[in-house]
Amino acid sequence: MKHNPIGIFDSGVGGTSIWKEIYSILPNERTIYLADSANAPYGPKGKEAIIDLSIKNTEYLISKNCKLIVVACNTATTNAIDYLRSNYDIPFIGIEPAIKPAALKTKTNAVGILATKGTLTSELFSKTANLFANDIKIVEKIGDGIVELIESGKLQSEEMKALLKIYLEPMIKANIDYLVLGCTHYPYLIPILIDLLPNHVKIIDSGEAVARQTRAVLEKNDLLNTKTTQALNEFYTNGNLNVMKQLLGENFVVKYLDF
Repeated sequence: MKHNPIGIFDSGVGGTSIWKEIYSILPNERTIYLADSANAPYGPKGKEAIIDLSIKNTEYLISKNCKLIVVACNTATTNAIDYLRSNYDIPFIGIEPAIKPAALKTKTNAVGILATKGTLTSELFSKTANLFANDIKIVEKIGDGIVELIESGKLQSEEMKALLKIYLEPMIKANIDYLVLGCTHYPYLIPILIDLLPNHVKIIDSGEAVARQTRAVLEKNDLLNTKTTQALNEFYTNGNLNVMKQLLGENFVVKYLDF
């Protein structure tokens, strides 16, 4: 089992931002990344549909003998991870918006959260927000259209910049000093966000924390790969191959998978 791969899935290419963090601290681990881009975004879908898609992704990764699965999708985590953990005998790592560090660090008592509808309307998000951000002004914006633009290769487009300006305007007016990114696609927006936000606003995403948690769970379950050779990384998508290749770089091979 130690030498089996880590499975990672997302509603699309966004979870590659999580993969990069995992690869950075666990370079000897084999990984299999699954992008369900044909069904992106998961955000507007109902809970039952999100669970069904998460089951499909999980069962594919289990069929590839994965020893642990990272649900590299905020919406899938908040809606489906409890079901997955209850029904499959394999460790799952989830991801949710980093509300806690933003709430603890804010000086202006105002925090912005940019996320999908499926994440912001989930029970898990509501519990986390109530627990850590009760006395803080939370400015939530559903990032409609962002995932679709990234999945279609329009990350750097003027359309993207115009959309982000609309979503950031009420946050800037509320004097936020932290912006929490609640979708794994969104870290790819950071260079654009830095240009659009006031200098004092800090951006938080969950990628590094998820990578650290992945390592901790592997250690706890005695599943860390003991080989020191460079690991094999496999990338599959049912969407546009070129979009993922652009995000990963030319050193990685992306394969089309009809699933």
